[in-house]
Amino acid sequence: MQHVCPDCRGSGEVISEKDKCPQCKGSKVTQEKRVLDVHVEKGMQHGQKVVFEGQADEAPDTVTGDIVFVLQLKEHPKFERKHDDLYVKHNLSLTEALCGFQFVITHLDGRQLLIKSNPGEIIKPGQYKAINDEGMPHHNRPFMKGRLYIHFNVDFPDSGVLASDQCRVLEKILPQKSSKQLTDMELDDCEETTLHDINIEEEMRRKQQHQYQEAYDEDDEESSMPRVQCAQQ
Repeated sequence: MQHVCPDCRGSGEVISEKDKCPQCKGSKVTQEKRVLDVHVEKGMQHGQKVVFEGQADEAPDTVTGDIVFVLQLKEHPKFERKHDDLYVKHNLSLTEALCGFQFVITHLDGRQLLIKSNPGEIIKPGQYKAINDEGMPHHNRPFMKGRLYIHFNVDFPDSGVLASDQCRVLEKILPQKSSKQLTDMELDDCEETTLHDINIEEEMRRKQQHQYQEAYDEDDEESSMPRVQCAQQ
């Protein structure tokens, strides 16, 4: 029978006790601590690697490997990065969206950016605006930067009722209604309806649970039905 030599452990070499190194005890390898400075350059992307060649663990008769650091981009509470561009969300009141706005954004480097609308400009819900050269620096070209995109959301008033005189004033200022004006005869042929306030996410969740319960009940009915066997000839 064959087995590994207990003295050399299969290496084919034995070092006498008097010749053993006092540090490695004959293993030919010692442990040491080393400080590596990882330099993250401007504009480096998520998942990009910083490689230290030949700095991994060493062993006799083997090629020394590399130490690789993989960058992980930490999320920011306000800014979102996409490649070399930055995205930020901002809520406007209905008055600001219609009559103009002015606010300040504190950038990542601490600078204060004044953001304001053009005279007479109207901002629509979901609209984007861009500021050149205020995004992230390009890797290996730090003097070139991406864009800063501002995603606007318009907050409508919480109160759901306007006085009749307020409605008339708004109708004079705002564009005409897009819906067709119905005549009295057309209104007589229509049926009155009632609109209800809902939460669409809760509605969809409730419908999915109802469909799941119906499918579960159908499976129970099929399993409880008696099986008819074929007649033997």
